[in-house]
Amino acid sequence: MALTGTDPNVTLQIARDRQKAEAAAIAERLPPLLLAAERIAATVEQGVHGRRRTGSGEVFWQYRPYYAGDELKRLDWRASAKTDKLYLRQLEWSASQSVYLWCDHSPSMTYGSRRDLPTKLARAQVLALALSSVLARAGERVGLLGHPEPPSAGRGVTERIAERLFVDARDPAKAPSVPPQADLPAHAHALIISDFLSPVDAWQEVIARFAARNVHGHLLQVLDPAEQSMPFTGRVRFLGLEREGDVLMSRAEGIRDQYLERLTAHQQALRDLARHAGWSMTVHVTDGPAATSVLQLYQWLAADRGMRR
Repeated sequence: MALTGTDPNVTLQIARDRQKAEAAAIAERLPPLLLAAERIAATVEQGVHGRRRTGSGEVFWQYRPYYAGDELKRLDWRASAKTDKLYLRQLEWSASQSVYLWCDHSPSMTYGSRRDLPTKLARAQVLALALSSVLARAGERVGLLGHPEPPSAGRGVTERIAERLFVDARDPAKAPSVPPQADLPAHAHALIISDFLSPVDAWQEVIARFAARNVHGHLLQVLDPAEQSMPFTGRVRFLGLEREGDVLMSRAEGIRDQYLERLTAHQQALRDLARHAGWSMTVHVTDGPAATSVLQLYQWLAADRGMRR
């Protein structure tokens, strides 16, 4: 009997083969991106300062002089016996927090203006993975927006997040340009990584929704250098990656000033939205060092934690 595409067994086998192929493609991408993320995380850890602070925990931090009213049970008699002063043991703050990441996988993120540069999507994935690695090493709980798994800490977190990020990126045409609705716990932290080229009104709704639940957040805009500077000259066809249509310009340089003005206004509107919600925003360009942006994100999180705890 000849096999046909209508045979349920054949259809099932085709689906399984397709899944295996997709899984193999994802597996091939995991090692290099994870390696890049781990290298960035190691660099960032060397540059982190001011993260430690006093609090409830089990890890010794430092001694400080005793003052009237301090708890006597915290006196360190051995350290005090060496001098004529009394000293207390201070412990490092060890309470972990939940950080939710969201990485934009929409078609506009697949853009890269040069072969020697990563696409915005590839850089966004590396930034998300590097930050998750740094946070996991620090004992924080990390999770992904839009996934049912709760944030977790410890070894293996970065690998699990990487697998889910790459699965999400399989079909950019179906990927949303803004984060999905999610009931995050109050006082959680949300990091949204995107090119933020969707209309400001769409982002206003997203930020307001999270801020209403007292979620603290940060916007990381990832742009290609061509999007940042509009270097094109002469006859250029601009292709709309998200069904905006195509535009043919006879003198592309003629719209450069207008484009840069609109980009600046768009970014300022995003910053205003973030500021009004108590959030913050930074911009990363793909020809710049990834470690610098990850360090900024980590320092933002550390500072926000210090202000709100």
